[in-house]
Amino acid sequence: MKLSVGAGLAGVAAAAVAVGVSEVVAVASGPLTAPLPAVGGVVIDNVPGPVKDFGVSVFGVHDKTALIVGTGVLLAIYAYGVGVAALRSWRLGLAGIGLFAVIGVAAAQTRHDAGVFAWLPTVVGAALAVWVLRLLLDRAGEPVPAQTPVLVGAGGPGPGPGAPPPAAPVTPYVEDRRYFLKLLGIAFGAAAATGFGGRWLASRRAVTAARNDVVLPTPRQTAPPLPAGVQVPGVTPYISPNKDFYRIDTALIPPQVDPSTWQLRIHGMVRNPITITWAQLLQRPMIERYVTLACVSNEVGGDLIGNALWLGTPIRELLEEAGPLPGADQVVQRAVDGWTCGSPTSVLMDGRDALLAVGMNGEPLPVDHGFPVRMVVPGLYGYVSACKWITEIELSRFSDFDAYWVPRGWSQQAPIKTESRIDTPRDGASRKPGRVVVGGVAWAQHRGIDKVEVQVDDQPWATATLAATVSSDTWREWSFEWPATAGEHRLRVRATDGSGATQTSTPAPPAPDGASGWHTIKVQVE
Repeated sequence: MKLSVGAGLAGVAAAAVAVGVSEVVAVASGPLTAPLPAVGGVVIDNVPGPVKDFGVSVFGVHDKTALIVGTGVLLAIYAYGVGVAALRSWRLGLAGIGLFAVIGVAAAQTRHDAGVFAWLPTVVGAALAVWVLRLLLDRAGEPVPAQTPVLVGAGGPGPGPGAPPPAAPVTPYVEDRRYFLKLLGIAFGAAAATGFGGRWLASRRAVTAARNDVVLPTPRQTAPPLPAGVQVPGVTPYISPNKDFYRIDTALIPPQVDPSTWQLRIHGMVRNPITITWAQLLQRPMIERYVTLACVSNEVGGDLIGNALWLGTPIRELLEEAGPLPGADQVVQRAVDGWTCGSPTSVLMDGRDALLAVGMNGEPLPVDHGFPVRMVVPGLYGYVSACKWITEIELSRFSDFDAYWVPRGWSQQAPIKTESRIDTPRDGASRKPGRVVVGGVAWAQHRGIDKVEVQVDDQPWATATLAATVSSDTWREWSFEWPATAGEHRLRVRATDGSGATQTSTPAPPAPDGASGWHTIKVQVE
């Protein structure tokens, strides 16, 4: 192994130990204070809108995983360089580790509600990195010349009758190299154990056990039963399982909120400020409703949309108790990590089933989806309404406050557009001539879907068969029997909502208020 390669690997190992140990320390100081999550959070908060859109379009719900992996790769490259630099000058190595510490501490201090010990994980990790790097570099020295061997395992002063044969000569460098590789393996093993162990401890320590102990209250109103025929064969399930429900948010690591300490504060432009505890919330009347949520980043034909059964208390009743003052046209929602969104006050009080939700598909909210409490608002894109891990509601004016995504180029108000999607057959699929069932979903939450049409090539639009649905607040599945003939064909779909408006054919990107256009696929019939 070349000396510079060994030094580079020593640098990577030292950085890995620093990151792993910082995760353990962050169990006490908060998971967002570890350097990787802290730096990743800064990136998410400051990345330009087009870059964010690109990340979501490429990685979808795995965008945060991609960010963590990418940050880790960049750190490994940097650490490799620090190791090589330290071989030439120990001061350069210390400077490289110092820069890592400065960036990590600065990022941790910018996190919402950063405590007085937010610096601790990075500093402890950096200190260990110095020790590990020095230890490894001391064992990655130049080889001793081969003509000065050390006899290892010789049986006596020399060969003779009955004496065991002499052992093969082994240079000190070979011994040192083996020891170096052994230490390198131990360092990477310790980094993996502390990194994954710290992350596991953080989740267990905070909410896993508490969530398992939650008993959801019996709703005063149960959801209407699903009518027969809501599901079209081959189309995405009408009810999205929790494990498959899309997740798009700015939390690199889902906040761990202990319900025993959770509170919701309702204040601002109100006559009667309110603070509600978890126990008080569970005592309030609850209702069940099926509601489809959609992300504004969803491309035409995309899958950043899901339908679930939610349990919660109507937010309208809480707002009425607080008593909004004249002019309070915005309800600002804040998550425990500081993220904000703003919903029109009129929408939350117009009688729709906007909920402060505690349950999802018959169980407590998953941590990834906002445990213990989140907002669910039919008819609004998530970035202006679906606040997860909510702890604060402030009545304000749109003219006085811009929520998280508005300064980043997104619209203040964003009702969901009427959209439709083809689920079967998939784009590029092959079919045999004859009867082919085309199916998919359409949505216009709180307006409902009254008609879906399919166009094959340039033929006239044909009306599809609508499946049953439980309410206008959910998506609606549809099907169309297509007499397929040989050749390549283009299929389009469009929907008409309950107000009589047909979705536009004009293509538009997700920014600033949702994508538009007709979902189009190509199918080969042969």
